[in-house]
Amino acid sequence: MPSSAKRLIIGSTESYSGKSAVLLGLGLQLQAAGMDIGFGKPIGNSINGDGQDPDLDFIVETLHLPAERYYPPSISLTEATVASQLALKGQSQEPTLSRSGLQRYTEHRGEALVLLEGPGNLTEGTLLNLSVAHIAAEIDAAVLLVTRYDSLLLVDRLLAAKAQLGPRLVGVIINDVPPDAADACATLVRPFLESKGIPVLALLPRSPIMRSITVREIVGRLNAEVLCCKNRLDLMVETLTIGAMNVNSALRYFRKATNMAVVTGGDRTDIQFAALETSTQCLVLTGQIPPTPEILERATDLEVPIVSVDSDTLSTVERIDELFGQVRLHEPIKVRCIQELIAAHFDQDRLLHLLDLGLPVSAT
Repeated sequence: MPSSAKRLIIGSTESYSGKSAVLLGLGLQLQAAGMDIGFGKPIGNSINGDGQDPDLDFIVETLHLPAERYYPPSISLTEATVASQLALKGQSQEPTLSRSGLQRYTEHRGEALVLLEGPGNLTEGTLLNLSVAHIAAEIDAAVLLVTRYDSLLLVDRLLAAKAQLGPRLVGVIINDVPPDAADACATLVRPFLESKGIPVLALLPRSPIMRSITVREIVGRLNAEVLCCKNRLDLMVETLTIGAMNVNSALRYFRKATNMAVVTGGDRTDIQFAALETSTQCLVLTGQIPPTPEILERATDLEVPIVSVDSDTLSTVERIDELFGQVRLHEPIKVRCIQELIAAHFDQDRLLHLLDLGLPVSAT
């Protein structure tokens, strides 16, 4: 254990593991229990290369943190940042911001615990001496790692993380566990990791809500034209289906799914009508073929957005499918969902014990 555990880095073994959601859920639960917390992110991630990280404002606002409880990034990891460091051509001098920029995270402003979001994975930031391991050592922080379930081989990642982080690793969360892997995680993975000195603080089950995306995100990814119901772009899409079969098969398939985005050719009027009669949140028409007036009228009546793209069905599906692996946490329904998951599955008492922290007397 670090000598002081008032700084907890929420890190991850891979990008898009759900660490931002876990941090937010944990922060809200600790606040509800009466704990005074702060939040920070030493190394920012700029989606558009402009130095802006939209997730940060959302977390600060959701946690209702005053300015003195927020520790903004020392630096944003962009192409320009990396290029400027590479331009040093291997000079031995230390990156300018690695030490001085981290000093703010050692300040004590009265909070009991500061939750710090780590880089996207365990290697990100190494060039700048701002990897999870670097940051934890520099500011004497503990580390809680999030990993997304993909197979039992996730054990290798966590053993490697333990070897890298040593006693600073106070626990792990296995996220997005599908129903058919829940038993193996509980009876095989968890006991094994515990025997290796890696506390498993949560097995978070897979949630369709947490994996869902908005119609707006689909439109943005595809650069699609919205043909109707522009006021309904915040509808949540949980599943992606392809309308390429005959209409009877399509109907049977559609009826098994919920909150779908249906991708089909602009000329498949039969499939479009079938989709509109089931749990469809969005119709994505490919080939830039306009729908018939009857389809537009029916979709408008049902308030189902129709969007049009000029790409083919296969490439359109591939691009949307990528979004499901890069889900962002900006919707209230997802905030409520992660709160419920953390409350039901996360061992908060054990974490606080490992950090040598207690809740306020009035909350215990």
